[in-house]
Amino acid sequence: MRRVLRQRILKPRDVAIFSGEINQVIADLIKRIYILKSQAEDGETVTNVNDLFFKYSMEGVATILYESRLGCLENSVPQPTVDYIEALGLMFSMFKTSMYAGAIPRWLRPFIPKPWREFCRSWDGLFKFSQIHVDNKLRDIQCHMDRGESVSGGLLTCLFLSQELTLEEIYANTTEMLLAGVDTTSFTLSWAVYLLARHPEVQQTVYREIVKNLGERHVPTAADVPKVPLVRALLKETLRLFPVLPGNGRVTQEDLVIGGYLIPKGTQLALCHYATSYADENFPRPREFRPERWLRKGSLDRVDNFGSIPFGYGVRSCIGQRIAELEIHLLLIQILQPPPGQAEAASYGESAVGLTAPPALAA
Repeated sequence: MRRVLRQRILKPRDVAIFSGEINQVIADLIKRIYILKSQAEDGETVTNVNDLFFKYSMEGVATILYESRLGCLENSVPQPTVDYIEALGLMFSMFKTSMYAGAIPRWLRPFIPKPWREFCRSWDGLFKFSQIHVDNKLRDIQCHMDRGESVSGGLLTCLFLSQELTLEEIYANTTEMLLAGVDTTSFTLSWAVYLLARHPEVQQTVYREIVKNLGERHVPTAADVPKVPLVRALLKETLRLFPVLPGNGRVTQEDLVIGGYLIPKGTQLALCHYATSYADENFPRPREFRPERWLRKGSLDRVDNFGSIPFGYGVRSCIGQRIAELEIHLLLIQILQPPPGQAEAASYGESAVGLTAPPALAA
């Protein structure tokens, strides 16, 4: 299944085609921010930012997976989407319990039924939601095919037409990818905005690069991201300081000697991201927020530091890495651009969020 999926979403050029859909979601998010600002007591403070980013992430990844919108950023969110968000919240809130529930022997479950029942209920809700949206899209594709019309589309269309995955496998993978791509992206965005707010001098530098290289009103695409290397560096530094996952695990395929220790074949190893990304030998002044540490010094230069690998590495790296990066890069660029209809704000470095000027983002 991974081999099939990686052909379509694991390279930057593969996900670049989704820029238009992601930008539509970003436009809705920024409209939502303005609405919330207008409703605020002081007319400008937006609270519970992570909730906004959660809905943006969910809408963005669902747009790619299901080729349809969920309405997460509308004033009135559709009930099925509300139900999914609640099921997702239940799953996350009882994550520790669910891990234990999965370890409860089958014979013991009738005596302590609640953990296992709640575990199954939350996952049933997540799978049901995904199945509804997949079925809707597949019916639409089938209708076009029955009329003899040519069919083209995004990820789901390609998976259906190629028939490389069974329907059950499509259900399973879209459910897993939606689940994995929501809170991970939203928390990363929250930390990035927080770090920019705490470091207005960095925020101003990133803002100047965006305006200089892309302009004040240009809606960016994936092709524009390399023109603003500080935005990419900002994401890498955010994930170094606040990795979404605590670590990566691997099982050794042969006997290894690491640091003088013999690690037998078949041993499970855990790499702790916080330990390696805060180590002085990997990153000088590791507790400082310095996105510039990730910038190349020339066109042939590469900045690879395996002290921070938040998406993993190699054939088992995160399958949704490029989608998450696209969602985050495009949003960070637009959230730092001057707001529409307020050209005079450009001279002050005011952002689309427009909380203060300067800095654009208030701590």
